[in-house]
Amino acid sequence: MPTHETTIQNPLGYKPIGMLLASFAIPSIIACLVNSIYNIVDQIFIGQGVGYLGNAATTVAFPIVTILMAFATMVGSGGSAYAAIKLGQGEDGEAHLTLNNLLVLSAAIGVVCAVLGLVFLEPVLRLFGATDLVMPFAKDYTSIILIGSPFSVISVALSNMARTDGAPRLSMYGILIGAALNTVLDPIYIFVLHWGVKGAAVATITSQILSSLIMVVYFARKTKKQKSHMRFSRQAMKPVGRVMGKIVVLGVSSGITSGVACIMQVVMNNSLVYYGNQSPVGGEIALSAMGIVMKLAMILGSVAIGIGVGSQPILGFNLGAEKYERIRKTYKTAAISATVAIIICWAFCQLFPQFVVQIFGADNEQFTAFAIKCLKIYLFGIFCAGFQIVSTNYFQATGQPLKASILSMLRQLLLLIPLLLILPRFFGLDGILFAGPAADIGSAIIVFLFIVPEMKKLNRRIQESHDGPSHPDMSATTV
Repeated sequence: MPTHETTIQNPLGYKPIGMLLASFAIPSIIACLVNSIYNIVDQIFIGQGVGYLGNAATTVAFPIVTILMAFATMVGSGGSAYAAIKLGQGEDGEAHLTLNNLLVLSAAIGVVCAVLGLVFLEPVLRLFGATDLVMPFAKDYTSIILIGSPFSVISVALSNMARTDGAPRLSMYGILIGAALNTVLDPIYIFVLHWGVKGAAVATITSQILSSLIMVVYFARKTKKQKSHMRFSRQAMKPVGRVMGKIVVLGVSSGITSGVACIMQVVMNNSLVYYGNQSPVGGEIALSAMGIVMKLAMILGSVAIGIGVGSQPILGFNLGAEKYERIRKTYKTAAISATVAIIICWAFCQLFPQFVVQIFGADNEQFTAFAIKCLKIYLFGIFCAGFQIVSTNYFQATGQPLKASILSMLRQLLLLIPLLLILPRFFGLDGILFAGPAADIGSAIIVFLFIVPEMKKLNRRIQESHDGPSHPDMSATTV
């Protein structure tokens, strides 16, 4: 049971919601955007220095990057959610243990992914849509990315924990500094040293190493005199099954989101090659053009993800502190902010598609024309994503992993993948483009049906807290 003193001491329990959400969400948005820009920057310089085959190689490699991010997000989001709830309940020691177990789990996952990926590299790239022309570029790029995978997993996971520890700006700075280094190194390695796609990959992992070191140093240097609930200690790094289990259970919805995205990308890549080769566009151009659009979709989604992730510590802490009015206000503020932000970004892409596409190179007119078409059609329904992403984060942060997992799988696994398999049979290559808005709009409607009864339950809990003793279960899983 949380104490009154615990709630008063932590700003998550008393600061105005709008100000609090801004302080957490803005750094989170910047961190998510910068994290997405890692791949975008590579694609821009590769497009200018290598051509569309190089961009096609990064598209083929993207499912592997997505798998790494699935694990990193699962561990980071789960650990962050569990630690925030425990801090709200005044159990600082459990939060401290969560941080240390999270570091061990992240490092182990990164090493396993690197080893398995390098051993089965070529068959995996074939599975992900690599053609004979694209394969040499894809192998050069992906093998180097895999070597740096332990650092990328640790960086993302610890960034989530830094936000829960009350340092959202540090989380942002760690990723921002890494991205800045990546932007500087890319042109040097690609244009000056002529390393091609290898240079882009080396720049990326160098930047991720720096970002992970910043996060590690932050938690390692904290002392008991500092206002921190969590820091590294050798004793706490001993794996505890109970804690790791909570991290995985609470983070599984975020992991599913990225994991399902990987399956979707594999289906899409192979469909693009198959139906592209049956059209005047060609498989390689279709693969490269859609790769750019998918990266742009990541950037648009990052705005909503940043707001959703920024709201998680606030939601989790106030659930633990049984402050239900603050939970409701946080959700509504986050959902409205994410929707408005993503609509603005979506409108820019719809109004100025040629400007956006030409950033990635304009050496092939057919490539440019098809990329513009992809951008306008495939992203037509993405304005719905803000509300959907924040709602999924809400269920995760309030300890409802089953609902969060269902909603995480909804757009890509339950709607988009079937549409990618069905629509091209009737509309050819255009069917792949139509699948995007159909999945976006359909999933938003279903999420709405989940969140309405949840808000009604929350309103009843608020009324009960005003009328008499509160009941901490809400509709959440006991944590």
